[in-house]
Amino acid sequence: MLLNIPERIETERLWLIKFSFQDAEEIFYSYASKPAATKYMAWPTHQSIKDTHDFLSYAVHGWQKGTDYSFGIRMKNPNRLIGSCGLMNDGGRIQFGYILSPQHWGKGYATEATTAMLDQVKSNTEIYRIHTFVDVENTASANVLKKCGLIEEALLEKWFRFPNQDSQPKDCRHFRLPLTNSW
Repeated sequence: MLLNIPERIETERLWLIKFSFQDAEEIFYSYASKPAATKYMAWPTHQSIKDTHDFLSYAVHGWQKGTDYSFGIRMKNPNRLIGSCGLMNDGGRIQFGYILSPQHWGKGYATEATTAMLDQVKSNTEIYRIHTFVDVENTASANVLKKCGLIEEALLEKWFRFPNQDSQPKDCRHFRLPLTNSW
């Protein structure tokens, strides 16, 4: 199922823009190759620009299929890529995530970008669930999710193997966004 998601979303300070292959170097050097940024990600830290090209190939193809809507997060002034966010669509069940370059943590960008991205899907009648999970140690992201209106649903013991944490099973907090759709 294809979702009606704009390729460009504007906030007060940011642009969320559909990724293109021209973004590869900025992605790699801004956050994808930085262990501090990727510690809690579901994908391994990029070791080379080829890893970033492989991700972009997946992202561009996913947008066309309606399964993945990945955006670069850009500051408006200066026009600089500082992270990414995305929605993964599984037939109306949306899982989402985000990542920022460490130098841009603690400035409200994650909350601003996530809120804007979720606003694009939460009223869509085809969407029946919006959710995500975080490592229990990732309190900063848990706080962002709460600020964006998500509620914690469960503590999931040994739920996920994060590749950048020796792939050991980690406890996770599961969050969902309450929807007004009546099912």
